[in-house]
Amino acid sequence: MTVATAARQRLLAFAERRLPALTRLRHPEPLPIVLHRRRIYVLPTVFGLWFGLLLGVMLIGALNYNNNPALILSFLLLAVAFTGLLHGYLALRGLRLVEVSAEPAHAGEPVTLRLRFDAVEPRPRRGLVLRHRNQAVAVELAPASHADALLTVPTATRGWLAVGRLIVSVRQPLGMFVSWSWLHPDRRVLIYPALEAQPPPLPRHGGDGQPQRRRGPDEQLHGLRDYRPGDPLRMIAWKRSAQLGELQVREVESPRGRDTVLDWDALIGVAPEARIRRLARWVVDAERAGLNSELRLPGQRLGPDRGPTHVHRCLRALALLDV
Repeated sequence: MTVATAARQRLLAFAERRLPALTRLRHPEPLPIVLHRRRIYVLPTVFGLWFGLLLGVMLIGALNYNNNPALILSFLLLAVAFTGLLHGYLALRGLRLVEVSAEPAHAGEPVTLRLRFDAVEPRPRRGLVLRHRNQAVAVELAPASHADALLTVPTATRGWLAVGRLIVSVRQPLGMFVSWSWLHPDRRVLIYPALEAQPPPLPRHGGDGQPQRRRGPDEQLHGLRDYRPGDPLRMIAWKRSAQLGELQVREVESPRGRDTVLDWDALIGVAPEARIRRLARWVVDAERAGLNSELRLPGQRLGPDRGPTHVHRCLRALALLDV
């Protein structure tokens, strides 16, 4: 360890002990995050600096000429400026970030973060601006309520995407001061793999893909046949049976044999990331086609199954696959 590195670590440790609000932006924090007085900062804006310079000139002139009305006006304007400072500070004090959520997105697509705010102290909070990277959104919070802020974040790679640091600030009501604070929630968003643009057709396994006829209440109607002992009464077509004078049973189709196996080892000669993109596309295509899919990855098997939960499990496994 070099001398410079050791000195830097000692400086950061000292700042962590003495100024935890400043170093908090380096470390993710568990939710909820509450803004209290030790982590709110206030500085004058450019307009506020010019206003302060003008106010100083007015005070000097009023004192030099012993002009009481000018002194009263100067102190009145000073009181207005400090009232604006206090208003901005109180807009942040007690603000609380309680939830960060997002729907999973595929790599290369933007993901929308939903941040929910409420307040420990009930008061109206207007003019709040939430900034994340190069994006800014306005937030207003009514007393004893909550507000949601939506941030669109670009994605590039699969896996976990950390939310990162955010800054919440306010310049109202007069724009002379800006009050701000850092937020660094310990939340991350799952990014699915990108989907291959033009993949090969789905591999078919488990049969020739032709529907098999069977009895079942949840399948599509295929036709009628004569009653056989053991057929359930709910499958009897009573109206047609009355017309023909003999019992007729509804026969339905089941998509048995319409399964697909998506095997990592079968894609020999394809680069690992390209395999992941192709398997992700096949998982989505199998779901759209109504097929049961089985995903076979190194060390794990998922399925055969179908439905949103199965698709999520497969895409999650692909997103977090270490290759």
